[in-house]
This record gives sequence, C-alpha cells and structure tokens, in this order.
Amino acid sequence: MKAVGICGSPRVEGNTEILLRICLNRLEEEGISTDLIRLAEHTIEPCRACMQCFKNRDGKCSIRSDDFHPMFEKMRDADIIVVGSPVYFGSATPNLMALLDRAGYVARANQQSFSRKLGGPIVVARRAGQNFTYAQLLMWYMINDMIVPGSSYWNIAFGRQIGEVEQDEEGRRTVIRFAENLAWLAHRLSDTSMSS
Repeated sequence: MKAVGICGSPRVEGNTEILLRICLNRLEEEGISTDLIRLAEHTIEPCRACMQCFKNRDGKCSIRSDDFHPMFEKMRDADIIVVGSPVYFGSATPNLMALLDRAGYVARANQQSFSRKLGGPIVVARRAGQNFTYAQLLMWYMINDMIVPGSSYWNIAFGRQIGEVEQDEEGRRTVIRFAENLAWLAHRLSDTSMSS
C-alpha cells in the first residue's frame, strides 16, 4: 500500500509539513509506504476550465508547462491521499487548490480515478479559519468519491512560527489517531479484497 502526503504550504519544514510527517510516520509504522510532496518546491498553474480533460479522456491536463502530471500520477497510484494546508485568509493555499482543482477534473474525466481511495485533510491555523479550510478540503474528498475516516477531533492544529504546532498536543494526538484510522481501514479493505 502507498500513501502520498501533499504539503500545500509555501514554507519548507513548516508547521503543515510537521503535521503531515507525523501522519506519514505513523502510516509507515503500520507498514504503508509514504511519499511527501512539497508544493513549495513545484509550480502548479491554476485550472483554465478548458475542459480538454473531458474531451481527451487520456488522464492528462492540457497544461503541460508545470509540475502537475508527475504529482497527479503519484496521487492516482496511491491508496491514501492526505493533503495539508495552513490557513490563508480563511481558506487553503492557492497552490494546493490549483493542484486539487486540476487533479479533481482529470480524475473525474477518467473513470473517477480517485474513487474509493482513502484520505483526508490536515489544517494548521494561527488563530482562526481552520474549520472553514478543513471543510473546503473535505469537500474535495467528498466530490471525488473518496473515503475519509474520522479521528478524535478534526485534523487541525495551531501554530504560527515554524515548530509551534508541536506544542499543540491535542492537535498532534488527533493527527496520529487519524493516521491510525487510515491504516486500520486500509488494512481491513485490503484483507477483504484478498479474501473475495
């Protein structure tokens, strides 16, 4: 099994990445291979609403001048997709939404490529906006026919300066439990598919 974590923060090794690594490390402890994608190291253009993905249905976006396709392939090949974003003016970062908008269109145009994959969002806030951002990202999972397990709370934590999120003990515990639930569900589904 494979999991991909996508960090939508422009900061490398910032609070969002710290939480994603906590999640991915727990998945690795459960025998799931992981890969972290930092959008800060890539360029993703926004969707142009050209609808070529629905006309061509070749699993490709018409924009070929950026780093979208390798990321989409990793998302398509993964069993688990976890995305993380800091709160920017009450919503997810534009670079993360550019990736998710385009990936959602291409996936939907190609046999719902993300259907029944597992995953969920992780959000970091300085003070507020976390619930709106969490809901915004959760809607992406729902419209892509994906399965999102719960946790002991919503997958949010607080911090502004790099590393501050590690002081949010409840936030860290919530992300760990989320990862445990992802792994538990992934293993159960794998066991079921092998026995049928």
